Amino acid sequence: MQSDIQRQILGAFLVALRPIARILLRFGIGFQEFSEISKTAFVDVATNDYGLRGRPTNISRVAVMTGLTRKEVRRIRIKIEAGEQLVTIKTTPMSYIVHRWHSEVDYLDSSGRPLILPFAGDNATFSSLVRKYGGDIPPGAMRTELKRVGAVEEDKQGNLKVLSRSIHPKLHHDKLITAVLHGLYPMITTIAYNVNPDRQDEAWIQKSVYTQSIRNSDIPRLRRISFDRLNGIVETIDDLFMAYETLHDQNESQNDENTVVIGVFYFEENSSEPFYSYQAGNT
Repeated sequence: MQSDIQRQILGAFLVALRPIARILLRFGIGFQEFSEISKTAFVDVATNDYGLRGRPTNISRVAVMTGLTRKEVRRIRIKIEAGEQLVTIKTTPMSYIVHRWHSEVDYLDSSGRPLILPFAGDNATFSSLVRKYGGDIPPGAMRTELKRVGAVEEDKQGNLKVLSRSIHPKLHHDKLITAVLHGLYPMITTIAYNVNPDRQDEAWIQKSVYTQSIRNSDIPRLRRISFDRLNGIVETIDDLFMAYETLHDQNESQNDENTVVIGVFYFEENSSEPFYSYQAGNT
């Protein structure tokens, strides 16, 4: 029998699951597929987070915790061990080149802004940047692709100016995957960390502001101002990340490296069909 607290928690997750269901249905993914990955998540967490003396949780305990049968738990654990549910977050060569263009001191001016680079020549050039950070991709091919996606522009003299800090996916499913892995997952992980009563360290920052009193005529202007200001905050934090990335010797062991994500977001909802109700304030 569910407690009142459990019902409230499940009600909150029902709210969060509605847009997830909307996205999955749009891409032709139904409940059976979602159910399978949900089972995988429950088994994975129960196995790795609740073991005793550093060992994975045994199948019987996982079955008790998750409500799945021992046969189902065993099947899913075999899939996990085979790497069938593995998701890899990839950085494209174009994204890495643009990132390094904004962070490496050899390719920045005295104000810390990316230099306008000649394609070839001595010292800092686009070709030297690509040879250093683009693997075996020819500089000409990299230039063509960066121009195609609108990340750089080329003047009549052949000099290249970077226009964007990041490469945005063109396909809708790529945009979705990027948004989930770099936005939704870090945010939910932060929530899980902050509400964990056993955590030892201080809470991670998790802030939002909200109101239910914005007129329809004011929404376009508010959306534009929010975009500009939040985009400025993101670029400032990105500068901070880049400074730390270049602070230490690149030859140092990667065992001491950690992933850090800081996110800001904008949300709006038609008050005539709210999924839930806020009281004015901030959190």
